[in-house]
Amino acid sequence: MTAALSTAPQPRIVTAAVLVIGNEILSGRTKDANLNYLAIALTEIGIRLMEARVVPDIEATIIAAVNELRARYDYVFTTGGIGPTHDDITAASIAKAFGLKLIRDERAVDLLTRQYGGPEHLTEARLRMAHVPEGAVLIDNPVSAAPGFQIGNVYVLAGVPRICQAMFDGLKGRLQGGDKVLSVTVSAHIGEGVIAKDLGLLQDRYSDLDIGSYPYFRQGRYGASFVMRGTQQARLEAAAVELRDIIRRLGAEPIDGEPAA
Repeated sequence: MTAALSTAPQPRIVTAAVLVIGNEILSGRTKDANLNYLAIALTEIGIRLMEARVVPDIEATIIAAVNELRARYDYVFTTGGIGPTHDDITAASIAKAFGLKLIRDERAVDLLTRQYGGPEHLTEARLRMAHVPEGAVLIDNPVSAAPGFQIGNVYVLAGVPRICQAMFDGLKGRLQGGDKVLSVTVSAHIGEGVIAKDLGLLQDRYSDLDIGSYPYFRQGRYGASFVMRGTQQARLEAAAVELRDIIRRLGAEPIDGEPAA
């Protein structure tokens, strides 16, 4: 098996991080609704979300987080902080992170002019939403016109869920994904402490897979769902066969997928 693994093609892995920006998230006033959406959407196109952070509206903190994450991952997606108020400092912070000027983008001004019905309706506050780092590529906002932007491998999205999701849906076609992560779930009414040793040995035998254990309490019974993730369906199916055998040997019956609620 070791020899087979050594000659098997290595999966193409593409990674991402999400940086949620906003005091309102950290205070609990606003519940984040974007992370789950982005995680699912990225997985579907073969991009693995490896990290998510929430940071306050503090320039130095945003700059440090952006620079660290963009160096570590293939893609970084930020949400929040690109509106018209004084605490919307994401665009200026990211410009500083890249060492670029923050400019008023005439393309964005034109979009806002049409959205608000003429230049006479463009207050200084609204024009804040037309400022982006010099050289940025605009991200279309089909909901309220004020664009997001891309600079390098950083994609800056709105915090409002409907707008954030619309922005991402419009840009995802230009993202390059890797091999998609597949998964197989086997559950059982069995305690994690009972199966822990065997599960660890199974993970050792299938080091190319990610095997997770997730306990539950359903229909008055304790148990766990064991989720195996990887890029090769044959390896997942082989591991699932062994896992079912382990569960039976420990006196329980394997359940394919999640158990009934």
